Amino acid sequence: MPRNSGAGYSCPHGDPSMLDSRETPQESRQDTIVRTTQEKLKTSSLTDRQPLSKESLNHGLELSVPETVNNAQWDAPEEALWTTRADGRVRLRIDPSCPQLPYTVHRMFYEALDKYGDLSALGFKRQDKWEHISYSQYYLLARRAAKGFLKLGLKQAHSVAILGFNSPEWFFSAVGTVFAGGIVTGIYTTSSPEACQYIAYDCCANVIVVDTQKQLEKILKIWKQLPHLKAVVIYKEPPPNKMANVYTMEEFMELGDEVPEEALDAIIDTQQPNQCCVLVYTSGTTGNPKGVMLSQDNITWTARYGSQAGDIRPAEVQQEVVVSYLPLSHIAAQIYDLWTGIQWGAQVCFAEPDALKGSLVNTLREVEPTSHMGVPRVWEKIMERIQEVAAQSGFIRRKMLLWAMSVTLEQNLTCPGSDLKPFTTRLADYLVLAKVRQALGFAKCQKNFYGAAPMTAETQRFFLGLNIRLYAGYGLSETSGPHFMSSPYNYRLYSSGKVVPGCRVKLVNQDAEGIGEICLWGRTIFMGYLNMEDKTCEAIDEEGWLHTGDAGRLDADGFLYITGRLKELIITAGGENVPPVPIEEAVKMELPIISNAMLIGDQRKFLSMLLTLKCTLDPDTSDPTDNLTEQAVEFCQRVGSRAITVSEIVGKKDEAVYQAIEEGIRRVNMNAAARPYHIQKWAILERDFSISGGELGPTMKLKRLTVLEKYKDIIDSFYQEQKM
Repeated sequence: MPRNSGAGYSCPHGDPSMLDSRETPQESRQDTIVRTTQEKLKTSSLTDRQPLSKESLNHGLELSVPETVNNAQWDAPEEALWTTRADGRVRLRIDPSCPQLPYTVHRMFYEALDKYGDLSALGFKRQDKWEHISYSQYYLLARRAAKGFLKLGLKQAHSVAILGFNSPEWFFSAVGTVFAGGIVTGIYTTSSPEACQYIAYDCCANVIVVDTQKQLEKILKIWKQLPHLKAVVIYKEPPPNKMANVYTMEEFMELGDEVPEEALDAIIDTQQPNQCCVLVYTSGTTGNPKGVMLSQDNITWTARYGSQAGDIRPAEVQQEVVVSYLPLSHIAAQIYDLWTGIQWGAQVCFAEPDALKGSLVNTLREVEPTSHMGVPRVWEKIMERIQEVAAQSGFIRRKMLLWAMSVTLEQNLTCPGSDLKPFTTRLADYLVLAKVRQALGFAKCQKNFYGAAPMTAETQRFFLGLNIRLYAGYGLSETSGPHFMSSPYNYRLYSSGKVVPGCRVKLVNQDAEGIGEICLWGRTIFMGYLNMEDKTCEAIDEEGWLHTGDAGRLDADGFLYITGRLKELIITAGGENVPPVPIEEAVKMELPIISNAMLIGDQRKFLSMLLTLKCTLDPDTSDPTDNLTEQAVEFCQRVGSRAITVSEIVGKKDEAVYQAIEEGIRRVNMNAAARPYHIQKWAILERDFSISGGELGPTMKLKRLTVLEKYKDIIDSFYQEQKM
């Protein structure tokens, strides 16, 4: 049943952003502002492979930072809580629980200059040497980019789409877009030309920024279908030949120098916290991607208060050092790397484009981050690599590691909050675990986060054994990232932490176990889906609560536990409601050879399961190979099989492995709540799930509908009636 928005912003009666056209008061400008950037900023571009010097960037400049910054007077007008227009404005959710004054992205950055102007903001590697850009330089580069976009014809509330791997150019292009009054829109580098076309058309991209010729070629193929596109900027490689309206980053920046500083300042002066500045497109696991509109207040409030809940420190206390490698088109990386970095003066160091193919650990060792974030699959790959190295080590080394992890895990499980460690635990850490963390690049890392997808209990316990707590965050693109956070002071194993102070949560339609749909409210909640009124109405109810579609429960202390997606809930032909994730996790826990497990059974007579085996990844493509991982081979040897490849097991139906899996599933069934929760049939697939295979989304989330369609014949065979 559709949720109707109440009077003043009812869904069926058109876009609510048009109901009140009153302008909000302008953000007051600082008395002293950067006015001395009239001269042309003569600097080596980051893309010309020449060293970047502070002197060249600040040539002819004196950066004037105000001693005090007046608070903007904010008069919250009676506007709607949602809009579907890129130029729409919304009423911010300011109330006694969340009274902080809203402010714009420019103001956030400008205030940071006073405190962090001389600190290193961005680190990048050139010719095997790390170079750095200060916050003052970063701000000036963003202003130049903003003027470049204006010169190329960026219209207010139109987009600049960025299609490239994480880099300084990604950052200052994004910030420059917001300064210029545009909307920054990331596109996954793995996107097909058709996917790029959908997003660039939907967001009305006036400019697209790409990093390589490969990405440029995608845009050239679809340019004729993009009526709003005026120019493309390429920054890592030059275009193969001179093309109309295709600019190198150097040419683009020089274009910006033709725009007066006053013209940019006039645009910045008109910006309001309740207008859109970021579009994040959902990965489209069901249907076309939806453009999640985030306001300037969404970004600045979450960057400040969401990160505080995760114990991110301001640089005055300790400059956080982070490695940027996850896709910036995803909200988790963008809020953590880009916007939170500006808020607190963090140093963000960029990994190599092949980070997830193996080079990440080298970057981590060189940079030694103080906080680190990874999606569960990244942590799983680190775990598997440690297990492989351990398996190849000598007997004594392997036994030492197992002993150290065992005593540490026991201590962390029995006394999770205690700083008083027994002698054996401290000895294990000193002799073994500290060296493992140093080898991983985590010697100085105080906070390790994960989000974007569920993490197995096995992985969490493994890292607890290394004395690495993995702190969960829970949120969506629609909540600007984190709405729940864990931290060193706010941690409970397997939970997603507590609600960010100033935000709210409620569970609706709770069952007997207290599990219900998670609904969220606060300054993190998005503006609406671009051009999708019906989808916006489905997501936001009349009181402004976001209905997440996730199921979960809250314990007595307010810690959240996610139990699954409502849409993923399996309702068998007998009417039993079966959440798939706990059963899938139980199978993976019981059988360490299993990489992915997907439960089947919606509208079926019984449950069945598709399984994939743990295999190594191709170092160039990150696609699954036929070779089993060390851990999988070890499992095979333990059950009496000599198999070392997936095809040996599946092709020959390896009796020992199949029997071991059957016994493991039987043990899972024995622990099930009731017979309808039993897995009755299963099959091992010939290839592990992957992004390229279509079974996983960009953040490694399982695309269940795709799997159901792709393996339909195998699934149907489970349920075919046996003929007499």
